[in-house]
Amino acid sequence: MPKVIAKKEDWIKLGYIEFSDKGISGIVVEKMADKLKVNKSSFYWYFSTKEEFIKQILDFWIAENTTKIIDKVNTQKTSVKQFEKLVELSFKKEPYMDFFFFIKKYAKSNPKLQKTLDSIDIQRLEFTKQLLIRLNFTEDAAAAKANLFYKYLIGYHELIRYKKQDENYLLEVKAELNQFISY
Repeated sequence: MPKVIAKKEDWIKLGYIEFSDKGISGIVVEKMADKLKVNKSSFYWYFSTKEEFIKQILDFWIAENTTKIIDKVNTQKTSVKQFEKLVELSFKKEPYMDFFFFIKKYAKSNPKLQKTLDSIDIQRLEFTKQLLIRLNFTEDAAAAKANLFYKYLIGYHELIRYKKQDENYLLEVKAELNQFISY
């Protein structure tokens, strides 16, 4: 029978799913090894500590939920299309949205992690602000609207956490956003 080998990416993706589901209490090497059908020593082949593992899960989340979104938005030809793509990608209900809430909670006891999360928040806010400036808002208005957009996004995801998204959710989101950002 062939030997099952879990790759580093397998561990990170499973860690992301488990953290999204249960927070830090979901990161149990033995249970994850069982799910991957490997020995727990496989974990330590790739990660020297649980903290390093969480850092790599965070890097995965940043790549998927910040870097890739910014890259996809930037492929659009006009500022209006870019903003529409940002709305589409940001407000789409992802299966692992609780990751954001659990990592924010976990960061309360980890200043280094908190600093990383703060920098991601700043990056997201600055990106949105610059996009709004390109949509002809003043710098002050763009900064305020970027903050409102981000807070609305977090609140939106909190409200739909355990609910099915309506089929026409994007139209509703755009109508609500239009109350403070006309584009």
